[in-house]
Amino acid sequence: MGRAEERRARQHAHRRVAPGRRASRAAGGEGGGKSPIRRLFTWKKILGTFLGLCLLGIGAFIVLYMMISIPAGNADAKLQSNVYKYSDGSVLARKGELNREVVDLSQVPKQVQKTFVAAENKTFYKDAGVDLKGTARGLFNTLSGKGAQGGSTITQQYVKNYYLTQDQTVTRKLKEMVISLKLDREKSKDYILAGYINTSYYGRGAYGIQAAAQAYYRVDADKLTVTQGAYLAALLQAPNQYDWAIATETGKKLVQARWNYVLDNMVEEGWLDSATRRSLKFEVPKAPKADPGMEGQTGYLVDAANTALEKQLVAQGQASNVKEAEAIVNAGGWTITLNIDKKKQAALEKSVKAQLTSKLDKKKRKVDGNVQAGAASVDPATGAVVALYGGVNYVTHFTDNATRTDYQPASTFKPVILAAALADGAKTQSGKLISADTIYDGTSRRPVVGSDIGFAPQNEDDQDYGKVTVQTAMNKSINSVFAQLGVDVGMDKVLKVAGRLGMDTSGLQAVPAQTLGTMGASPLQMAGVYATLDNHGKKVTPAVVKKVEHNTRNVDFPNPIGDQVVPREAADTVTSVLTGVVDDGTAKVSVADNAKRDGQPVAGKTGTSDNNKSAWFTGYTPGLVTSVGLFGQEAKTGSQVPLTGATGLIPGTGRINGGGYPAQIWAAYMFGVTKSGGKFDLETTQGAAVQPTYTPTPTPTPSLTPSSTPTLSPTPSRTPSQTPSQTPSQTPSSPSPSQTSSSPSSSPTDTGTDNPFDPLGQ
Repeated sequence: MGRAEERRARQHAHRRVAPGRRASRAAGGEGGGKSPIRRLFTWKKILGTFLGLCLLGIGAFIVLYMMISIPAGNADAKLQSNVYKYSDGSVLARKGELNREVVDLSQVPKQVQKTFVAAENKTFYKDAGVDLKGTARGLFNTLSGKGAQGGSTITQQYVKNYYLTQDQTVTRKLKEMVISLKLDREKSKDYILAGYINTSYYGRGAYGIQAAAQAYYRVDADKLTVTQGAYLAALLQAPNQYDWAIATETGKKLVQARWNYVLDNMVEEGWLDSATRRSLKFEVPKAPKADPGMEGQTGYLVDAANTALEKQLVAQGQASNVKEAEAIVNAGGWTITLNIDKKKQAALEKSVKAQLTSKLDKKKRKVDGNVQAGAASVDPATGAVVALYGGVNYVTHFTDNATRTDYQPASTFKPVILAAALADGAKTQSGKLISADTIYDGTSRRPVVGSDIGFAPQNEDDQDYGKVTVQTAMNKSINSVFAQLGVDVGMDKVLKVAGRLGMDTSGLQAVPAQTLGTMGASPLQMAGVYATLDNHGKKVTPAVVKKVEHNTRNVDFPNPIGDQVVPREAADTVTSVLTGVVDDGTAKVSVADNAKRDGQPVAGKTGTSDNNKSAWFTGYTPGLVTSVGLFGQEAKTGSQVPLTGATGLIPGTGRINGGGYPAQIWAAYMFGVTKSGGKFDLETTQGAAVQPTYTPTPTPTPSLTPSSTPTLSPTPSRTPSQTPSQTPSQTPSSPSPSQTSSSPSSSPTDTGTDNPFDPLGQ
């Protein structure tokens, strides 16, 4: 066979084999023998798809990371309560929609901080803020409907609490992861841990570690021990189930196991010595205690503190007006320590109840339901308001009687007139320098001399006193004398001094009628006025608030002790004169003769307003000033009405004078909280408290020399150091409360405590 034939034969053979090969490949051989599924899921395609999904996921996460920013905290997470404390640091009240008080991490002991890390996230200080396994598990469980699962980091839990919500959705979990990563990069671990322990819920209505520390152990966060901290950290897993007070036996075992777990983790991480760990015992938390409410005096004290804070926020420019300041205070987060002394506050409340409210019975006497009492007690050396009485109960009588300024202070204004006279070196109409010994005419309805405005005030019960000294006029609260004294000084100067002493004189007309104390004033204001006198003329501005704390704001309060507003000698002389009111005047029975006085020096003044709508006693010892006011307020309409007839114990017309219940309340309180043995350090040669250096010689006519006190025939002689004692034939004894004065022609009458007001003097 030639070569050509051989070649043709081979080609012919190849053509016959080709279909078989194709069949073989179709049956699974090399080339086209694979099944469609195997051709679809080749390893190259699977790897490519996986890488593509990864890139897509990374891209999507990058987009989410770029789109999602750290939001502002949600409104609920920002809610805090305000905490109000007595001066000794004990809690007076908590007020707010949420029981939370944010504290700085520095206020939480280091080992207590570590208990939370040991309980929830041991890798907290090392991780990037996210637990990928835990997050993936959470996403899977959410998608499969299995609900919430643990595993989140402290950062993620804080993000959920503060920035997001508790909703279990894929969207929320993705946001949580992104925000957690960003937060971990932008904020310190301490910042995150502080946020976590301040926003977490611990049960018993307590949000945040400070509220929890109080709720379970009755201490502040800075006083927590490591054993207490471990319990609080354990609580976060199941607050209600682990609350010892309501836990089942199983719950108690579980929380103790959790407590041990926390402490063991601390040892493992090197945060707690193993020997110390073995010595630690589980500390059972205290039983739940209801937070103090606003009942009784609490609401009045809280409102007074809020008002003081709001005023200071405006003064410091942190608020543009009172409304804005109120919103800032109500937003919460404040710890406000008051100057209120817990023991003195309780004593004042007890005194009002014992001396007055226990005797009121509005079922028997309608007028008893109209009696309102208010009081304020101030330390003259510091300006601290140590006690306030705002009313029988804040929840039934909202108006604070201690700070209200809608009632007349009546004769308690008379010392201001004398202070103005002494400070200004005022003279009588005859040109004599005014002093405690100056003689004035105490005739009732005597027209004032030297005023363009006619004024002839009536004394209480229309009593005439004739020629009397300023000292006697103060003792007996003679209206006519102080009306003339005010004109002699100049009513514009009187009101100016009143303003410097702390009264609100804005808008008042400088007219003689103001000498009867016809302007409005509060017990707190009058306590400040008298505290300034007690403080030798240096201004005392009563301060309810001792200090405030807030995690984002700083508010400082001015010094309650200010400048010299009246000369010391003038202030001390007024104090000296006011001792006569107590020892030989309208407050003698209730104060001077009180069995509990124990020799304490007391200066004070009574006052009873026109138509008996208010009655006052404001007085002081060397170390404490207290003003007590009784106000007639119609229970339903709120209008001012007389106190006359209240308690049914006063004879005759039943007028309540300042020397009655107000002075009795004052004495019961003051002699219970002050110590005997003190004395007024006075720089004066005038007034009832001054010891005589000589005895003046009686003369048939009154001497107008201020340096000596004249003796009037037939009035027994007296020395300048003593409060004049008048015979019944000349000076009537304290008028009976039943003798109310009424004269259509007279100006408003100040009944002046237990005694009358006085006419003009010369």
